[in-house]
Parts: sequence; structure tokens; C-alpha cells
Amino acid sequence: MNISVYCGASLGNNELYVEAAKSLGKWIADNGHTLIYGGGKAGLMGVIADEVLLHNGEVIGIIPTFLVDRELSHPNLTRLEIVNSMSERKNKMIELGDCYIALPGGPGTLEEISEVISWARIGQHQNPCILFNIGGYYDKLKDFYEDMVDNGFLTEADKKAMLFTDSFIEIEEYIMDYTPLSVRTYK
Repeated sequence: MNISVYCGASLGNNELYVEAAKSLGKWIADNGHTLIYGGGKAGLMGVIADEVLLHNGEVIGIIPTFLVDRELSHPNLTRLEIVNSMSERKNKMIELGDCYIALPGGPGTLEEISEVISWARIGQHQNPCILFNIGGYYDKLKDFYEDMVDNGFLTEADKKAMLFTDSFIEIEEYIMDYTPLSVRTYK
């Protein structure tokens, strides 16, 4: 299975985030999955790629030219695809992914996981969306999605189509039991 992971190009200020990236990388490799990610060597992106490679897993990086030009691409990946823009990168990561997981990160990570959650609602993919909620990092976002349900902007079924967890057992069960959303209709 190809697992697209969105995460920070920074390490953050809590060692829990680095440990989460390492544990997710090891889990991906140990289960024979392939990591699809942004192709960088900095921050949590570099940590997860290094961990998958350390455990003999495959890593496919997707990186736009302007980041390669800044010497930010990871030099030791199984495969590195260079694209022209961030939009192409995101689209390629969605296309290659069978599952999408967000580790902690900043606005780019939030944008990417929000996009795949949104696209699932309109039938643009049929894959699980998971927020690796280490140390409660995504608790406020989880609450915000609950507010969307309470205010009539998100259905309960749509909310259940995303998982907030820090448990690999829950992730595995969620992926195995995942039922794609019905394509959203409008009234």
C-alpha cells in the first residue's frame, strides 16, 4: 500500500513529534508499505524518510523544482520525482496514495490533509484520511470538525470518514474496515 504522509519541514519543539515520525516510518516499512511524501530532507519529512529507509522500506518523494534548487531534496530515496509546482506535488501525492496520514506540521500540512478530506467528500478519491494525533496535536482541529457538524456544514458520516488517533492498532483497523464516503449531493 502506498501511504502519503504530510508533515512539517521543521522538527517542531516537542520530541514527541520526532518520535511519532520515526514510529510511523518504522510501521510503514515493517508492514511492507511504501512512503509517498514531499521529497525533503528537512524536519519531520527527513525523519520519516530516513526511518523508512533504515528499515529497508521504499520511499517515493515528490518535490517541486524550486525546492530542489534550494538543495532541500532528500539524496537517498528509492525514487524522487521532480515536478513544476506545489499543486503538481499535491496532486501526485494524492494520485499515488492509497491512504493519507498527517503527522504534526504547519499550514502546508494542514492544507494538504484538509484537501484530501475535502476531496473524499466530493468523490475525488476513496481512501482513508488519518490525523496522527500524537500528544493531542490535532485535538483543536478535531473539535473544529465537531463544530462543523453542530453547525450543519459537515455530516456525521463525513466526520467519521476521518480518524484522529495515535494508535497503530486503530490505524490498521480503520484502513482495513474503511468504507469510502458516498459522493456528496447538494440540495
